Amino acid sequence: MTPGAVLEVIPARRRLLGGHQIRRVLPTRKRRMVGPVIFFDHLGPESLPAGAGIDVPPHPHIDLATVTYLFDGELDHRDSLGSLQTIRPGDVNWMHAGRGIVHSERTGVEARRAPSSIHGIQLWVAVPRSAENTDPSFTHYPAATLPTWNVDGVRIRLLVGQAFQRRSPVVTRSETLYYDAELESGSQFSVTPDVTERFVYVAWGRIRLDGTTYGESDLIVFNEGHAVRIEAETASRVLVLGGEPLDGERHIWWNFVSSSEDRIAEARKAWDQGLFPKIEGDDLERMPLPGAD
Repeated sequence: MTPGAVLEVIPARRRLLGGHQIRRVLPTRKRRMVGPVIFFDHLGPESLPAGAGIDVPPHPHIDLATVTYLFDGELDHRDSLGSLQTIRPGDVNWMHAGRGIVHSERTGVEARRAPSSIHGIQLWVAVPRSAENTDPSFTHYPAATLPTWNVDGVRIRLLVGQAFQRRSPVVTRSETLYYDAELESGSQFSVTPDVTERFVYVAWGRIRLDGTTYGESDLIVFNEGHAVRIEAETASRVLVLGGEPLDGERHIWWNFVSSSEDRIAEARKAWDQGLFPKIEGDDLERMPLPGAD
């Protein structure tokens, strides 16, 4: 591999969110985005006793897409468009917020009847200005619809975008790359410069690239144009993400992302005044604004 491929290494910051352990990687004070990816949370792995589960109550978004991907467990997605969808390992949930949408994610009633587990990734993808303030939408892509193949001890599932002469069916508003690679110990694969900005996240295991070893929860950002060879020192799971730079700065406050600070201020006021649409079947509680009583 050409020396100097690694631009930056970002370790995850551990925190509790709603009583559950997460690892937050993006955004950071130094780096707001990589390509269009502006938010990256790693949830779990967590064992849940019978009767317990994940409960993310109704909350709003504007001018971004949320992307949910699970390694283990399941979650029920509901939104103000009327969607009700169980997310299972290998599926991709793509929700375009547009001018405004409300959604919740919870462990389903049936899943709570016995001990369960949860482990997955939540992304926010910022969208071009032309796709902001548009109609919201939601699309679910089952695992069976996504290109998946094995080669030389590496199993790859292409979630979003184009790589390895294959293309995912997931529809995006800008060129975005996202794939999941499971590596046997000693196996290798190359991350080619399919998009301008790229990073690799080590979900678990230990990998070696550019003469350096990286471990669980490390996010490695690459310089543009470099092909990167990744070798698994142990059985590992890595995610490769990125895309093209967006058309200008994006502002982020709470659950809102936009190129316009005025839009964020309007959304904040609308949520405070109860003007966002409600979720049928999940409208008895809602996430308060930060600092609200």
